[in-house]
Amino acid sequence: MKKLSETPFVHETARVSQSTLGRYTEVGAHCHVAYSTMGDYSYCVGGTQIAYSTIGKFSNIAAHVRIYASMHPMERASLHHFTYRSAQYFEGESDDAAFFEWRSGNDIHIGHDTWIGHGAVIMPGVKIGNGAIVGANAVVTKDVADFAIAVGVPARTIRQRFSDDVASRLDALKWWDWGHEQLHRALPDFRNLGIEAFLEKYEG
Repeated sequence: MKKLSETPFVHETARVSQSTLGRYTEVGAHCHVAYSTMGDYSYCVGGTQIAYSTIGKFSNIAAHVRIYASMHPMERASLHHFTYRSAQYFEGESDDAAFFEWRSGNDIHIGHDTWIGHGAVIMPGVKIGNGAIVGANAVVTKDVADFAIAVGVPARTIRQRFSDDVASRLDALKWWDWGHEQLHRALPDFRNLGIEAFLEKYEG
């Protein structure tokens, strides 16, 4: 049985470059993570691609998700790589640094305890709030609020997971910042208590 630890687990077929991974994180088979930060306990599996993203703690990222679908230069005469990855095509040419700087400036922010469903695409510049859910195969082009459920192409919010009061209290509790042993002690309550009872037990 695989055992996660303070040291991030990166599958032998995965590729991680210029990124920071937190404790108890997992980068699964055939995943690519570049220019990104993944908070404690977050994971991605099965061919997911992530770039230019800041991902909070406890994020659940399913297979074949694309976070940061790279933009091409639509205003140019050509969309093709040769205009910005020019060193691959022409002797003596360098890549277009300004284009890559522009691309990296449209980073994505994903909050704590989020669930990104199978095959979802998160477009550049989007912010997904704490506790939000993105449905399978959704294409997210606009921000998703805390604790919202967004589905479809393009993604739209269909409902909130909790009432405004419960969402506000849960956000204030910030259980995702608890230490590992505190999480372990609270495990039976995560499993068995309803949200109101959980909040009442741990608030204050």
